[in-house]
Amino acid sequence: MGRDAHQPSPAISRKRILVVEDELLIRMLLEEMLLDLGFDVAGAAGRIEEAVEMARTLDFDAAVVDVNMNGTPIVPVADILAARGVPFVFATGYGARGIPEPYRGRPVLQKPFQIENLKHALAGIVACV
Repeated sequence: MGRDAHQPSPAISRKRILVVEDELLIRMLLEEMLLDLGFDVAGAAGRIEEAVEMARTLDFDAAVVDVNMNGTPIVPVADILAARGVPFVFATGYGARGIPEPYRGRPVLQKPFQIENLKHALAGIVACV
């Protein structure tokens, strides 16, 4: 009864994020940052094949995807996400020039990044509850 009207209801689920990152330590750090920001990690892929499968089959609200997965461009995963209408952010150390041509208008998270950068990038694509 005394609850602030602006607090979310406990029944509202947290937003689920797919993480696609080939560097294990970066992937683990990213997962930890997402949890700290109040998101759930729907899945984490370290290889392009895993990422394609997860992008096709998992239920999630948004994704953070590395531009280059062990030398393989992320285009197949980005194509699946775009076809499903799932918002996503590119994470890259190459800057905007490394983004695949059809996706140059998507948000970019420049590596290395801090939790505030991640929060800002996700706020632009996910309506947080």
